[in-house]
Amino acid sequence: MHVPAGSSRCVVVVGCQWGDEGKGKIVDVLSEDMDVVARYQGGANAGHTVHVGEKEFILHQIPSGILHSEKRCLLGNGVVLDMIQFFQEYDALVARDIQVEGRVGVSLRAHLLLPYHRVLDRATEDQAVDKIGTTGRGIGPAYEDKAARRGIRVADLAREDRFRDLMERGFDRARGRLRALGLDPEAELEGATEQALTLRPRLLALATDVGLEVERALEDGERVLLEGAQGTALDLDHGTYPYVTSSNTTAAAAAVGIGVGPTRLDSVLGVVKAYTTRVGNGPLPTEFEPEMNEHMRTLGGEFGATTGRPRRCGWFDAVLARYAARVNGLTGLAVTKLDVLDSLPEISVATGYRTPDGDVHEFPADTLGLDRAEPILETLPGWQSSTCEARTLDDLPTNARRYLDRIQELTRTPIEMVSVGTRRSQIIRVS
Repeated sequence: MHVPAGSSRCVVVVGCQWGDEGKGKIVDVLSEDMDVVARYQGGANAGHTVHVGEKEFILHQIPSGILHSEKRCLLGNGVVLDMIQFFQEYDALVARDIQVEGRVGVSLRAHLLLPYHRVLDRATEDQAVDKIGTTGRGIGPAYEDKAARRGIRVADLAREDRFRDLMERGFDRARGRLRALGLDPEAELEGATEQALTLRPRLLALATDVGLEVERALEDGERVLLEGAQGTALDLDHGTYPYVTSSNTTAAAAAVGIGVGPTRLDSVLGVVKAYTTRVGNGPLPTEFEPEMNEHMRTLGGEFGATTGRPRRCGWFDAVLARYAARVNGLTGLAVTKLDVLDSLPEISVATGYRTPDGDVHEFPADTLGLDRAEPILETLPGWQSSTCEARTLDDLPTNARRYLDRIQELTRTPIEMVSVGTRRSQIIRVS
């Protein structure tokens, strides 16, 4: 049975493309009706942009629920926490008169992303033959240490001697790897241990058992929103491997990355952009030709919130979106940036891929073959009028309604929300 996100007690919000779908705005809007907002994976490699009135906030680790008063905002054990960047973000919010104290908690089981992870990430990417296109924020090396059982968790901060010992061992390993690459690590790593130790008491003051907090909130009848950082196509298992992130981004990871059972999840809202974008390397089957790419990038302001890199743009990929609906178990869709398409005379949707081995209508496991694929496009008439003032579906132009109907048909998922601008008020609630 379809359960609208607006009526669920525990909602997962997940990106259904390659990230940058506008999850931050959707989380911000839904947070108004929530009591707890928690991040379940990723790190400072993701940027969620939220507009509140005339102000713009770009959040990398703290959930965007922080922009609503009295909401408890948590970072789960599935997150890799960059201590330095985290407190820069925390202090910047305080400087902008956002009440943060007492509202943010970090899982004792979360792993720390340390300065040597960032240095290793950049060095490895710089010397790679087949570059992934990482943000260079240290995410991969931090998850690598976690999987190798040599990571450092927030809980390890409790004993300074143990924390210092683990840090030094981590630095020694990083030095060895960097020297093997012909690099001198000392300049970038100098002073990093002391900097981390300086932040230690601040982070310990925020440390909590996130899974237990969420479980108690649900038992008390409170409403909880769990958010991911990246999109489905960047999932380590289900994305366009190897051009993926280093964690599981899909909805099933929400239970693992927070510390609750999967039966606690009531609904899953998937976020899709009304077209498709991607930052970094890897296949993008519906990518525009250069001139159209630049045109859409300008219309949509398509530059990464974390790195500022220009995003690659393409038509809406219904094959990917339908796949995302399946692997996430979506109960509803939120479509963002519909207004970016307002001026286009025609709009296309990919319903399949044409490959050297024949036509494909389901998202393939051999995603490297997508580099040789051509999208099978279905073209719909545009509406060439502004949607920015629409507040109900009936306010939208007829062809815009038809476009949304087609997305709904192709993804086999009901649309619950439509965004027609950057402001909180520019959200159409369908159910």
